[in-house]
Amino acid sequence: MTSHPVILAFRSSVRCWRHRALLRVALEASDIRCRRLYSTHIRGGVSGMEEILARVVAPLPSYETRDKSPPPPEINSLEFMYFYKSLDKEDKLNFLTKLSQDFGVDHKSVSELALKLLDTQIRDLATILLVEDRLRYSLTPRYKQLFSHISRVEGGVKFLVDLRADVLEIISSKASESPHIRDLNGTLKSLLSEWFSVGLLRLERITWQSPCEILQKISQYEAVHPVRNWTDLKRRVGPYRRCYAFTHAAMPGEPLVVLHVALTEDISDNIQSIVREFATLDSEEDVNKINSAIFYSISSTQAGLQGVELGNVLIKRVVRELQSEFPHLAQFSSLSPIPGFSAWLQGLLSQYRKEGRVFDLLSEEEWKEIEHATDSIPGTPTVDSLRKLISTNEWMRSERLSGVLEPVLMRLCAWYLYGEKRRGYALNPVANFHLQNGAMMWRLNWRADTSPRGVANSCGIMVNYRYFLNETSKNSALYLQNKVITASEQVLGFVSQFQKASKL
Repeated sequence: MTSHPVILAFRSSVRCWRHRALLRVALEASDIRCRRLYSTHIRGGVSGMEEILARVVAPLPSYETRDKSPPPPEINSLEFMYFYKSLDKEDKLNFLTKLSQDFGVDHKSVSELALKLLDTQIRDLATILLVEDRLRYSLTPRYKQLFSHISRVEGGVKFLVDLRADVLEIISSKASESPHIRDLNGTLKSLLSEWFSVGLLRLERITWQSPCEILQKISQYEAVHPVRNWTDLKRRVGPYRRCYAFTHAAMPGEPLVVLHVALTEDISDNIQSIVREFATLDSEEDVNKINSAIFYSISSTQAGLQGVELGNVLIKRVVRELQSEFPHLAQFSSLSPIPGFSAWLQGLLSQYRKEGRVFDLLSEEEWKEIEHATDSIPGTPTVDSLRKLISTNEWMRSERLSGVLEPVLMRLCAWYLYGEKRRGYALNPVANFHLQNGAMMWRLNWRADTSPRGVANSCGIMVNYRYFLNETSKNSALYLQNKVITASEQVLGFVSQFQKASKL
C-alpha cells in the first residue's frame, strides 16, 4: 500500500508539472503575439519605429509628480526588448539614432530653467537650491526612465549590457557621428556603473566541480590564452591554479570578468610553464611550493561593460582571498601579453626607413649583424629583411637569429611600454590597466610566449607587472595624477639603451 506522504508528493509534482505547462503555453502565446506585432512594425519601417517608441517611451513626469507617477506596464519594456532584438544591424542603428535624438533631454525646458537659475541668484538659498534641483531633473533623458524600467524585468539588465555593446560598436566603427548617440552611451554607462558597483558583485571561485555551463563559458570567454580542450580547462582550475569570476544577481550563470591565477614558487617568466604544464594535474598542493601568485589572464566577457571598473576590483578581491588561504603568500605579479607591440614596431621601422633614419634606431654594427644573420640578398635594404623576419615566427627557431634580435627587440619593447603614450598615459592597454592599479612595470621576459599568437603580437616577449601591496596606492596616484610610470631598474635600463641608440 502506498504511504500517505508519497501520495502527497506525487500530487504536488503533478500540480507543479501542470503549472509549468500552463506557464510555458502562456509564454509561447505571448511570444507569438509579440512576433506578429513586431513583424508588422518592421514592415512599417521608420513609421513602425516611431510608433513603438512613442508607445513605450513614457514622457518624463513633471517635477512635482516625479515620485508619485506609477511605473509603466511591464509589457512596454518587453515590447521594446523584443522589437529591438528583431532588427538587423542597419535598422538597429536607425532605431537607436531616433531614440537618442527624439527621446532625450528637453533642451527648451533646460534653457528656460537655466535662465531662471541666473535670475534667482539674488534670491534666498532655498529658492536657488530648488531651481537647481529642477534643472538637474530636467537634464534627465526620457530614455533613461525606459532603461531603468527595462532593468527590472527578467533579462533586462543583460539586454541593456548587449544594447550598450551595439552602441559602442556604432561609435568605434564611426557608423554614426551623432552626439546624441554618444550621450546615449554615457547614460547607459552611468546606469551600468551603478548596477554593477562592487557591493552588488559576487566573487566566485571556479573549480572542476562548478556547473558545466559555467566551465564552458569560462573556456569560451578566455581571450588571452585560448583553452585547447577539456583537459586544458581542467588544468587551469586544478591544483596550483585558481580561477575567479565576478557574477551579478541580474545575470545568473554569466561570468562578467574572469581572472586566472597560477600559484608558483617564483615569479614566472614564461607562459608555457603555466598553460602547457600538466605534471601536477592530479597532484596534491604543497603549500611550501606556493610563494607567488601570478595573474596570467584576465578577460572581460561583456563588451557592453567596457569602461565599468571590474577588472581592477577583481584583482584586489582575489589578492585578499589568496592571502586568507595562504597567509605566507607575499609575491603578486602578472605575466602579461604585449598586444600591439609587433604592429607598432612594423610601423616604426617603416617610418624610419622612409625618413632615412634607420641608423637612429639600431647601430651600424647591429644592422650588419642582422644582415649576416638573415643572409640578406645584396641590394635589399636590411630594414626590409628585418620587417619580413619579425612578421613570421621562423626566427624563433634559430638560436643565431634569436641571439642577434634579443637586445634590439627588448629595448624597443621597453620603450613601447614605457615611452609610447596616449594623452600622457601608456599607449599599451594592458600596461595602462596594471599601472592604473598601482603595479610596477617590473620585468621584460624574452621568449616568454613562443606560441604563433605570442610571436605575432609581441615577438614572444611578455612582461611582469609586480604588485607590491604597500606601494600600490602610491604608484596608482603617481600614474593617474602625474602620469609617472613606476618601473624597475631592468626596464629603465632597456629604456636608457633605446634612448642612447635612437639619440633621444
